[in-house]
Amino acid sequence: MLRVRKSVGWAPAVATVVALVGVGGPPAAATPPAPRSTITWQPCEQDATAECGTLSVPVDWDHPNGERFDLALARRSATGPGARTGALVFGPGGPGDSGVDRVVTGVDRFSDDLRRRFDIVSFDPRGTGRSHPVVCATSLLAAQPQVIADQAQFAATLAGNERLRADCRTRTGPLVDHVDTISAARDLDAIRAALGERRLTFHGSSYGTMLGLQYAELFPHRVRAMVLESTVDHSHTTRSFLDTQAVAAQDSFDEFVAWCAAAERCALHGRNVRAVWAGLWSRAERGELADPDRPGSRLTPFMLSRLAQRAFYDPDWPGLAEDIRTMESTRPAPLTASGTTADPAVSPYPFAVFCQDWSLPVRDYREYASHLSRLTRIAPDLRYPQAVFALSTCLGTPTPVANPQHRLRVRTDVPLLLAGTRHDPASGYNWATNVARQLGRHGVLLTYEGWGHGSYTTSPCVSGAVDRYLLDEVVPPRGTRCPAVDPTA
Repeated sequence: MLRVRKSVGWAPAVATVVALVGVGGPPAAATPPAPRSTITWQPCEQDATAECGTLSVPVDWDHPNGERFDLALARRSATGPGARTGALVFGPGGPGDSGVDRVVTGVDRFSDDLRRRFDIVSFDPRGTGRSHPVVCATSLLAAQPQVIADQAQFAATLAGNERLRADCRTRTGPLVDHVDTISAARDLDAIRAALGERRLTFHGSSYGTMLGLQYAELFPHRVRAMVLESTVDHSHTTRSFLDTQAVAAQDSFDEFVAWCAAAERCALHGRNVRAVWAGLWSRAERGELADPDRPGSRLTPFMLSRLAQRAFYDPDWPGLAEDIRTMESTRPAPLTASGTTADPAVSPYPFAVFCQDWSLPVRDYREYASHLSRLTRIAPDLRYPQAVFALSTCLGTPTPVANPQHRLRVRTDVPLLLAGTRHDPASGYNWATNVARQLGRHGVLLTYEGWGHGSYTTSPCVSGAVDRYLLDEVVPPRGTRCPAVDPTA
């Protein structure tokens, strides 16, 4: 789900957007030219075997005749033209992942059968990548704390985030207020229409599943087939959002410990892994833990927790065990200069999307600290799920946000296919089962009994079921489970 990169009151938001899009514009004499509804494709600079293009869409879908910007797209045409079914649109994760890059350099993610029958198309969602990215002062982004330590820092974070929002708006322009996923879902429908597809065939991954689900709410009768891999559950309050993330993170750590106990190839085999980890945590709290990836740098407890959680994405258990052994035996070198004077003055801020999609209010430091205390009980080894950063980076976001959390209202003609992983560290299995309950008969959950963030490229069983669904609209039976694949084999 949420990636901290080496990079609820409920409102009827969907109904409001649907109603407003139909409102007429200014008089005909003042109306700008008709929106461009086609994509002009040309060879991509990075790889001429792929095609790149742009599509003009409104900055604000409530005012479709207003200011516009260009979405960046990429396409690889079906390799078997005679067997072509249509276009398969991929929804990238993040927020901030590039769908253009996925098509240009990572198209091997898709099976030969899919590539033979479908044009593979994706895009950089609004406000990210090549699609008019939100940009802000690097110094203001760097000032955001990973974990807030006291009430004074809480107040400073509120003030700093207010300055950050103003700075981002000045540098980015009006799009900065319209990067929510409901707006992106309307972009997705514009892409569908520009591709000439009567109905949408879609595969969303991680944060891209929110895009798919909100599209299905807005345009239920335009869905041909929709795969949602590592599903995000956009129905949580601040507390349940944090708690479900903590459960998923701790579960992945428990699985790592179990593997080390059983596998002789684990660098910590035969040792008390939790005790070794606790020792590293204590050193991180004292500022004495060397970063294995950045000589001369120290790991904070939050960054130590993130190091483990990132390793669980594949998962790379052997690599994490080696890192732990290295950190245990390495004394930190003197701190090196931060190099901030050489940093660019402006940096992209894809997390602006998240702050318009989630309302996660925290009144004061006392409430914030109570959340952290509870997370320590839920996830005693990791304590800080990556979602903790969402609280600090979005703290003080004006409410109501553009796209607040809500229970799903999906009424599609075909059931959506959820691909959930039993031990997913980011989009927990608890999210997949809850989304499946919300979808009811309009969704089917396919369970992968293994590990990692995503399953299509890991499990032949999952990829086979997904391909049959996308190619031939064959929905797997309810309750279908795919066996785990050893991630270290």
